[in-house]
Amino acid sequence: MNRDLDKLQPYPFAKLADLKAQVTPPADKAHIALSIGEPKHPSPAFVAQALTDNIGYLANYPTTAGLPELRQTIADWCTRRFNLAADSLSAERHVLPVNGTREAIFAFAQAAVERKHDALVLSPNPFYQIYEGAAYLAGAEPLFLNCDAERNFIPDFDAVPADVWQRCQLLFLCSPGNPTGTVIGRDVLSRLIALSDEHDFIIASDECYSEIYFDEAEPPVGLLQVCAELGRDDYRNCVVFHSLSKRSNLPGLRSGFIAGDADLIVPFLSYRTYHGSSMPVQHQLASIAAWNDEAHVLENRDKYREKFSKVLEILAPVMDVRMPDAGFYLWAPTPIDDDRFAQGLFEQQNVTVLPGRYLSREADGRLPGAGYVRMALVATVEECVDAAQRIRAYVESLNA
Repeated sequence: MNRDLDKLQPYPFAKLADLKAQVTPPADKAHIALSIGEPKHPSPAFVAQALTDNIGYLANYPTTAGLPELRQTIADWCTRRFNLAADSLSAERHVLPVNGTREAIFAFAQAAVERKHDALVLSPNPFYQIYEGAAYLAGAEPLFLNCDAERNFIPDFDAVPADVWQRCQLLFLCSPGNPTGTVIGRDVLSRLIALSDEHDFIIASDECYSEIYFDEAEPPVGLLQVCAELGRDDYRNCVVFHSLSKRSNLPGLRSGFIAGDADLIVPFLSYRTYHGSSMPVQHQLASIAAWNDEAHVLENRDKYREKFSKVLEILAPVMDVRMPDAGFYLWAPTPIDDDRFAQGLFEQQNVTVLPGRYLSREADGRLPGAGYVRMALVATVEECVDAAQRIRAYVESLNA
């Protein structure tokens, strides 16, 4: 077997299961899971209808490139959403449907990284663990850039030495961030694009939370959007990943896309032809319906606004919590060690949250996720309110 498989750490939820197995929650309290970022809002009925209407396509092999009409729908959505120049994003050359961002992020690293003894893949820290695994299995070394509260959880990219940028082949970004909810702004993205020009590395921006935000007048800026504002309509060395999982409450559809530099997308298509990861036709047709509708996305954001408003009102008196820039996570400091906090909360209140240490690695002598927990406000409003009240009761018991 590939020896690099030995470098893979257990997934955060496996660690969480082990932590919870050491205690017994109260039987009189229903379990509420705020640990997994799996949307629980209803999936749009019209998407389900499109899926069933086209179930006959089970008899057809899908193509790796996807339906031309889906690629065009995605190109049109990107152009509208991120104010791109008309026709600058070619459906044929700049867009590729994928089976959710998770598999595409991992696969892209395998295709993009040149196997060299000193190859680096950079990512934020804390981070989505797929970035690490993708780097190792591509034959590169992951290098983690700490994200601290003092910098609003954005890495200090200017502190990265030139020799590190020179070895960097791929820089993963996550904006809005998982787990912090931070949006990387125009100035930082412009600076990273300039660094990419100087050192010739690829920027891969994971933007799957981009449609969950709270100010309708200020949607999160995207990497391709900044490229367009800089007049870089070739999107050189830049790709973005988007998904219907969070935007449209369709995690089971496994539908997303990668878009950007045609010189990266075209060879990635060749890789995927061998990878065998084409999206079923009926899923593609349902995806077209989802990308063409914004009304359900607006309703989705309204639900998250309501949950954040109510949860923050309950927790703010006992915890240092704040509204994130975007996304559906609360990244909350804990009064005791984060793993002890998560375990005690489960034992006393039957609420599950994810310890921040499980989402980070030690870098520069620090574990930046330690001392935080991630709370995913994905359950119903009523369950989120109930969970917040239980969390408050638990924190108050620690302070008693």
